[in-house]
Amino acid sequence: MSEHERATFAGGCFWCVEAVFKELRGVEEVTSGYAGGHVEDPSYEAVCEGDTGHAEVIEVAFDPEEITYEQLLAVFFTVHDPTTLNRQGPDVGSQYRSAVFYENDEQREAVESFVEELESEGVYEDIVTEVEPRTEFYEAEAYHQDYFEKNPGSTYCQVNTQPKLRKVREKYGDLLRE
Repeated sequence: MSEHERATFAGGCFWCVEAVFKELRGVEEVTSGYAGGHVEDPSYEAVCEGDTGHAEVIEVAFDPEEITYEQLLAVFFTVHDPTTLNRQGPDVGSQYRSAVFYENDEQREAVESFVEELESEGVYEDIVTEVEPRTEFYEAEAYHQDYFEKNPGSTYCQVNTQPKLRKVREKYGDLLRE
């Protein structure tokens, strides 16, 4: 078995993004949390106030022999709008920004190339996704972990998470767990 790698993505509310990535083969673990800010060990409430600099993120532990970083990027750029600054759907604020926090130069180059390709192919214009080195990751409170699994009937999940899941299931069926 190969060594797992890690990817960290911010694409709006972590509840939605977490639910999607948990369905992918080769993804061993998805943890919701906070990254990219200047406050140590922030709370959800502090992040929501918008003064910590942190984004809601997911940390993905994955097996690169089963799913590549580029495949993860493809899913990530499918489930959120990388052209809206500090907003995803009903969620507004810098904590909902689009960002990729890379682990190493290989990931940085991969995401920069991926964004360039999306723009050159006309998939998106004016991508605002931040590409930054990953620094400290702070795990979100326990009630945020596996949120969709615990609350599939909530209105928020029905309106925001379900469409993302359908989109990925239709477009990336070959990447789903069996």
